[in-house]
Amino acid sequence: MRNRLQVQLFLLDNLIWVIVLLFFLINAFVTPKFATYDNLVNIFYHSAIMSMLVLAQGLVMIIGHLDLSIESTLAFAPGIAMLLALKWIPGGLDPVTCIFLTLAVGALVGFFNGFCIAKIGVNPFLQSLSMLIMLRGLVLFLVPFSIFPLDKVYVYAGQARMIGNIPVAIPIVLVVFLIFHIILQYTPFGRYFVATGGNPRASFISGINTRRVIIYAFVISGLLAAIAGLLAAGRQGSISNSMGQNMVLLSFAGAILGGASLEGGKGTPLGMLGGALLLGMISNSLNLLGVGVNLVYATQGALIFVAIVIDRLRVKFRGYLLHQEQVQKLLNREKQDPNLTATV
Repeated sequence: MRNRLQVQLFLLDNLIWVIVLLFFLINAFVTPKFATYDNLVNIFYHSAIMSMLVLAQGLVMIIGHLDLSIESTLAFAPGIAMLLALKWIPGGLDPVTCIFLTLAVGALVGFFNGFCIAKIGVNPFLQSLSMLIMLRGLVLFLVPFSIFPLDKVYVYAGQARMIGNIPVAIPIVLVVFLIFHIILQYTPFGRYFVATGGNPRASFISGINTRRVIIYAFVISGLLAAIAGLLAAGRQGSISNSMGQNMVLLSFAGAILGGASLEGGKGTPLGMLGGALLLGMISNSLNLLGVGVNLVYATQGALIFVAIVIDRLRVKFRGYLLHQEQVQKLLNREKQDPNLTATV
């Protein structure tokens, strides 16, 4: 493979970081106070929750599926944990146990989704859509009013600050992305994960338990949605039944912009981080420019459309580059052996 082609494919796979850099440079000159230290910290902080949802959605998309239920899981997991701690269990629960319980509830929701899809054969869209509606309905019923105050330990991840006024949520998010980057890039599980999305039938024939991989993907998705719930509860200091609403579609946009594909088998956690940051930067710049709420909402819809178009163009351009490489190899062979064409 020629060096030029390698560079082109590398830029294509990491297109999101080129877009992020260009968007940052433009806004550094156009948008007032955009490039200040406090605002950059603010962008990272307010992107933390969406980052977890983008990663959750992106990992499920890598195996060729989708998960609409993550925005409801974000509210359902901490809501159930707090109800158990404050109302349903006599004597209550300590905050550390509540944190683990929150994560367990999110993982169980993901397991239920994965089991129904992998074992029973339910369509992923319909399964996750039904859970999206059902969990949101349960949250509205069980948590009609906000639950507050919350223990300092429980809200620490989403509320505490470090040296330099950096929120604890930022390093937590970066560590989570780094862990999944290492898993997907350097472990057999990561290779099985990507292979399942790229070609499920070939993966199954080669000995990969594709059904188990699908279940794992949805468990991880639910777990990440629960982490997002912890960050959201910490940031607002309470648990409300509206947490996470209207975030699932943006998670698709962030994942696709970050390199995930609707066809499955593609995407990296670091790329998804770039997609989440781009969403945060766009929202931040529009707010600094004083753009109306309705136009911000319209812009988010446009982002979803742009993400889908970019996904299609990226697939077609990659195919074009690889095709040109094969044509060039054939031409080089003909130059080296003029009798090759005649022989063929």
